[in-house]
Amino acid sequence: MTRYFKTRRYAGSKDRRAVRELVFRAIRAVADRPESGRAAVLALRSDDPALDDLFGQPRGPEPLVEGELAAGRGIVPGPLVQELSPLVSADELPSLLERAPLDLRVNVARIDRDAMLAEFEGAEATRLSPWGIRLPAEIRIDDHPAFARGLVEVQDEGSQLVALACAPTSSGQILDLCAGAGGKSLALAAADPSASILATDSNRARLSKLAPRAERAGTRIATRLLSPPNELQELSDWRGHADLVLVDAPCSGSGTWRRNPEGRWRLTQERLDRLVALQKHLLEMAAELVRPGGRLVYAVCSLLSREGAGQIDQFLSQRSSWKVEETPIAAGRLDGAGKLLTPGHDRTDGFFVARLVRPC
Repeated sequence: MTRYFKTRRYAGSKDRRAVRELVFRAIRAVADRPESGRAAVLALRSDDPALDDLFGQPRGPEPLVEGELAAGRGIVPGPLVQELSPLVSADELPSLLERAPLDLRVNVARIDRDAMLAEFEGAEATRLSPWGIRLPAEIRIDDHPAFARGLVEVQDEGSQLVALACAPTSSGQILDLCAGAGGKSLALAAADPSASILATDSNRARLSKLAPRAERAGTRIATRLLSPPNELQELSDWRGHADLVLVDAPCSGSGTWRRNPEGRWRLTQERLDRLVALQKHLLEMAAELVRPGGRLVYAVCSLLSREGAGQIDQFLSQRSSWKVEETPIAAGRLDGAGKLLTPGHDRTDGFFVARLVRPC
């Protein structure tokens, strides 16, 4: 859409907003990747007959052709229906595509949440995370003084709960193995300022975003860029020494479809197979890094069983001495060895999270 508008400077702000809304309505309406964007828009005609008036207009889409086929409507792509966790009932499916709220995480190392609630119009405390504030979705906060001072970060309540599942209060050695831009590392640092945290990732661009965020938050988090498949060699100084390893693994993103509905069109069976294999590799690597008696927290923003409960079941089948520890969050539903958070049940992004203990 950015490229589209760059070549159509005549479009005013209202026109741009209308086009964006139409595009995302079409994306949300169609589960399986359509033959074209036009076919996706045609799928909206059944409940919005006024769209017909736009076809054939100047600078509008080409006129309608008799017999044109619209894309089929749906929520979950056909091949993924059987992959969904059985906890996600048919009644919950519409919530997977509802507009997501805007959640902030308060930097509790520097300020109390109640003090922050008064700083944002329309703010309310999140139900499940003691660090969270929920705002109306249309509010901008990137130029808000509290954001500039590092007192808040944008972070969905589900992501905050994953950090809470780590129970970061032991002032130990924490390794965030798939840190990305460091959102969960920052949450762990705020919850336990005395902890020693190393954030690693294989994506230089994403990991480079953590340093300025940490500086704004007033904390220090070490970073290390990894080069697959040599990660264990590059983390040899941590092997068997980490009190906690967080594996927030790359995944299908099916728990965030309400924010990125186009993700359904990009998720092929081949890509899902590759992701599941990568998750298995990361879990095996993390098991080598945890000290005896230490903990491994595994999380994916996914509602697919193979990426969540199934992944942990397979891990435990090969390591019978590892123990499952109750996930210390007042949210979600038991799903195998972990908990599943869903938009319909918990009003968060979808996450699977499990907490395991290495034997002494």
